Amino acid sequence: MTQTCGFVAIVGRPNVGKSTLMNRILGQKVSITSRRPQTTRHQVMGIKTEGEAQFIYVDTPGMHIMAKDRNKAINRFMNQAATQALRDVDCVVFIIDRTRWSDEDQVVLDKLAQVKAPVILAVNKVDWLEDKASLLPWLAKVGAKRDFAAILPISAKHGTNVPELEAEVAKHLPESIHFYPEDQVTDKSQRFLAAELVREKIMRQLGDELPYQMTVEIEEFRDTGKVIHISALILVERPGQKKILIGDKGERIKQIGREARLEMERAFDAKIMLNLWVKVKRGWSDDSRALKSLGYDLD
Repeated sequence: MTQTCGFVAIVGRPNVGKSTLMNRILGQKVSITSRRPQTTRHQVMGIKTEGEAQFIYVDTPGMHIMAKDRNKAINRFMNQAATQALRDVDCVVFIIDRTRWSDEDQVVLDKLAQVKAPVILAVNKVDWLEDKASLLPWLAKVGAKRDFAAILPISAKHGTNVPELEAEVAKHLPESIHFYPEDQVTDKSQRFLAAELVREKIMRQLGDELPYQMTVEIEEFRDTGKVIHISALILVERPGQKKILIGDKGERIKQIGREARLEMERAFDAKIMLNLWVKVKRGWSDDSRALKSLGYDLD
């Protein structure tokens, strides 16, 4: 049989379920998730090999409108990372949220006007719809916005119609040798995933209290064979944010560390010793050089 292999960009506005969909397809967590928009900041590759077909999914940051309060270097980086992922892909999965269409959905659609690859529209979170009868007219309405290769109502969280979505994507994979070994699931390192898991726990616990001027840098990642020793530095922009993150008598940071350590032990199948530190670094999120040194690099 002929092998097929291709790149598939998963795009959409913030918080529509792009990372949840990729994790569902892969059957394991590769992209972090939270209920907060803009949880994903980097392009994250997820690789799935099934028989002769290899799917290389690229999860992207949510494309968003650059409002005054979001016109920072990190926001520009996220929009550029999402746009860059559309280059040279074989297929695009464009995710929208149920029967809502926002200005940011339109931003994504406008970007897709320049893309020659087939675009599949995935209407996510349909399990949340109270009025199921409203779905068909809505699918017809959004279907008129572009000549989509297919339109599918899905639930990334529960897996509804996800196999059907994968079958549609498979139709657009070109004949090619596989680019990755069949047991490889992502291009990201354990070091990268460790930083992301710490950031996920912070976003989930403090999404409403702590703005987006927070990032995580791994200062030590040492595998002794029996234990992986990880030291993570959490950077914030103001002393008040540091205080919130540490919590009363250090309880908040301890809980974040506990949850991150348990998830790392599951992900890495090893015992983890995790140390977390918090440091104030003013203006890092609007400093291109600082961002590059922290791994926010499109190269």
